[in-house]
Amino acid sequence: MVLEGRLLFTAVTSLTCLGFLLIGYDNGLMGGLVNSTAFKTSFNSPSPTITGLIVAIYEVGCFAGSVAVSLFGEQLGRKKSIGIGVLIMIVGALLQATAYSRSHMIVARIVSGVGMGFINSTVPVFQAEFSPKASRGLYVCMQLSTLNFGIFLAYWIDYAFTQSHIASFTWRVPCILQCIFLLPMLLLLLIVPETPRWLASHAPPSQSLSVLTRLHEYHRTSEEISALHASIVQNAEYEKSLGAGSWKDLLRNDDIQSQRRFLIACAIQAFQQLGGINALIYYSNTLFSTSLGFSDHLSALMSGFLQTWFFIASFIPWFLIDRIGRRPLLLSCISVMSAIMVVQTGLIYNVQNKTSIANGCGIGAAVMLFLFEGAFTIGFQATVWVYPSEILPLRLRQRGSGVSTACNWIFNYMIVQITPPALNNIGYKTYIIFAVLNACWVPIIYLFFPETKGLELEDVDSLFAKGGSLERLNEGSAEEVGRLAESPVEKV
Repeated sequence: MVLEGRLLFTAVTSLTCLGFLLIGYDNGLMGGLVNSTAFKTSFNSPSPTITGLIVAIYEVGCFAGSVAVSLFGEQLGRKKSIGIGVLIMIVGALLQATAYSRSHMIVARIVSGVGMGFINSTVPVFQAEFSPKASRGLYVCMQLSTLNFGIFLAYWIDYAFTQSHIASFTWRVPCILQCIFLLPMLLLLLIVPETPRWLASHAPPSQSLSVLTRLHEYHRTSEEISALHASIVQNAEYEKSLGAGSWKDLLRNDDIQSQRRFLIACAIQAFQQLGGINALIYYSNTLFSTSLGFSDHLSALMSGFLQTWFFIASFIPWFLIDRIGRRPLLLSCISVMSAIMVVQTGLIYNVQNKTSIANGCGIGAAVMLFLFEGAFTIGFQATVWVYPSEILPLRLRQRGSGVSTACNWIFNYMIVQITPPALNNIGYKTYIIFAVLNACWVPIIYLFFPETKGLELEDVDSLFAKGGSLERLNEGSAEEVGRLAESPVEKV
């Protein structure tokens, strides 16, 4: 079956959306199960330390999978990397659903994490390398809406099972439901081609041209397709001439500033985790009960409402990211996130010290959690998965994306591990840490993160080219790229 035009692009987008939906589902899955009666009975009432290990060890697996992609992903290709991840995750889902001991579940979580590392490192690159420049951000926003839908599904599925039943199937069924997303991904991988940009670097030029023709023939002339293909191949040859592509090139500041671009890709992934979002996603139940004093049932219900709002708010950046751009969304929304955490610190202080306004502050603090997740999904989340794929050079894209995603998972692990003891030991002061960290990101992003809106992936090199080196390769660069390259803020 040979797909062409809109049908081909729909298949590509469906594949990547399923990948992101799986990321969200797995992020939200275990947090709603580990405190259930059935889970505790099955695993002999594990201590908080063991419970935290079962939840957080998944991130270690994701980290390992992302590192593996950075080592082997460029040679394997985008399709094979995703396929390997899907197969590993199917094994992991089966192991989780059949677990009867703590060690069995821990191993199962690690296996699932390794598979997720392969998928999570590759699907943003896969989508970016297929997407048209004018709407690349929109398609990534669609993926993020499906990610948030996955979190939404996990919370409500967990709630439905754990509130009504006490048998072990209440946690086994949610675990095996991962396969509902994994099996269609395998089918889609059979009918979509490898990305034209990977083929330009690793296969005869005719293969890349064939995929571009299938993708664009319905709305572009053959001359336009040939020009795009020539630009992609030319850019790949130029990067190859620089030697870009090896591990040492990630840290070498060559003519297209590969080192700086790699550090930007890693930084934005680390920033999103250190900003505190997964403290809310993983432990929203705990935050509502420990910080705000809600009952267990009300906390579970409020957590479900919070993740429902997270999903709904993710539609807002659909209309903004390719109009306003990446930088304005990042700068404005991270500033709002920092301000919210400052307010949250004061509100939680009153709640925990049971002042005369504690009840009103508890309501206000709950509202702040909703506002924080809304600001995050509009500004930070909408950008963090598209930006590394845009900013990295072609020959470093898979390797750099793997390492930047590994940064995401290792900092995710850190936040998941430190949040419960932080809430227990320093209480309301936990929130001021996130406020300060988010405030630190604003000047860094303003000074060092260029705008990539509306550019072909090959044109991003012009933002970083030293001394007109890229212009010597391709003097016919787009007028918009020239304008951006001359901007003192956007030129890096």
